[in-house]
Amino acid sequence: MMNRRNFLSLAGAGIAASAVSKVAMAALPEIISADAANTQAPLHPSSGRPYNPVVTLNGWSLPWRMNNGVKEFHLVAEPVLREIAPGMKAHLWGYNGQSPGPTIEVVEGDKLRIFVTNRLPEITSVHWHGQPVPNGMDGVSGLTQPPIQPGKTFVYEFEAKRAGTFMYHPHADEMTQMAMGMMGSWITHPKNPKFMPVDRDFVFLLNAYDVDPGSYTPKVNTMLEFNLWTWNSRAFPGIDPLVVRQNDKVRIRIGNLTMTNHPIHLHGHEFQVTGTDGGWVTPTARWPEVTTDIAVGQMRAIEFVANEPGDWAFHCHKSHHTMNAMGHQVPTLLGVKQGDLVKKIGNLLPDYMAMGETGMSEMSEMADMMDMPLPENTLPMMTGKGQYGAIDMGGMFTVVKVRAGLARDDYKDPGAYLHPKGSVAHEVENDLPPVQRQEPSTSESGIEMSVRKPMGHMEH
Repeated sequence: MMNRRNFLSLAGAGIAASAVSKVAMAALPEIISADAANTQAPLHPSSGRPYNPVVTLNGWSLPWRMNNGVKEFHLVAEPVLREIAPGMKAHLWGYNGQSPGPTIEVVEGDKLRIFVTNRLPEITSVHWHGQPVPNGMDGVSGLTQPPIQPGKTFVYEFEAKRAGTFMYHPHADEMTQMAMGMMGSWITHPKNPKFMPVDRDFVFLLNAYDVDPGSYTPKVNTMLEFNLWTWNSRAFPGIDPLVVRQNDKVRIRIGNLTMTNHPIHLHGHEFQVTGTDGGWVTPTARWPEVTTDIAVGQMRAIEFVANEPGDWAFHCHKSHHTMNAMGHQVPTLLGVKQGDLVKKIGNLLPDYMAMGETGMSEMSEMADMMDMPLPENTLPMMTGKGQYGAIDMGGMFTVVKVRAGLARDDYKDPGAYLHPKGSVAHEVENDLPPVQRQEPSTSESGIEMSVRKPMGHMEH
């Protein structure tokens, strides 16, 4: 849901800027915020140069106003409440009501004026990651500009010189502010809207948090042991599906502002990396992939033709990044029979349950059967439901849903894929052939060879 709040007059707003031009307007651009965590419809331009808009996964794009040929935006740095997934919320910092902040979409050659109001309890600034800007607009607090004090508003002015996929984030107390979720996506569209056209264009950021079970605020000093791996501050099953029409050409832009790399993997289709935050990759330099590794501070744009209908998994291929609320000190108990131990512990802790004896998937099953209680404001490690049962995933995981016959701007979840008859893997119910095992044998030359014998065959 979008909320509009009229802002103070220019005189009352207290503008403090490193480079304020003559913007003697009656008021700053009004503040537009969002309080929903679902994917919003693309923002088609109503003024300025035409472009083909992006869709922000579990997010939205920031509207603007035109002022004498200048495109004006208003960002507000502030504490926000973000739902990570149903059943868990976090107290984060972000922009305009959400974390990450809204995507900013501009066109190559646009003259820009971006007002930034600070409603945080400390100083901040905004760095326009990857974009060519005048040095005084680069947003490094203390180096290229004075910090934006709490309650003050700065203005940044520059031209969008290079088309591509970028980010924005603070360069003031960066460890705290980025750990709290302060970041957003930036798209500079090409001046020619027919350049590298696609049918659907998605964007999101990779971010991570360390939130203790039962608490709401991330630990800002964590460097390695994060327990929530998220896309746009959402964890599966809170991440929306990417809904595309069969045979659409699809672009997905991904930025990484976590503390580690992420190999992002798509099922069912091969893609090409067509862009980075340094620019577009020439066609002769591209190659087919199904996984691309995105390092810290990088952005990647991947493209593919969605020619295979179905519900295709899309996730980070680091297995621990597709789990929620991980406990790093939990022992591995595979194969450990806990029957007697459970009885003894049960005398002290009546609600104790043995876990991990056969693997972690049993946790999903127990949660389903027993409505297993969790600490307040905590997600299960593995969760989410599919048409065939528990999906046993969390964190950086969602689904690309390819369907025939969708309308151009239809991004609604179409529900589970209806598989053609006979096209689903199923249990074999007939008698199976005997299992063969290999035993070493010596050839005439004295070299050991392998021969197969039925498992039931015994030599006496």
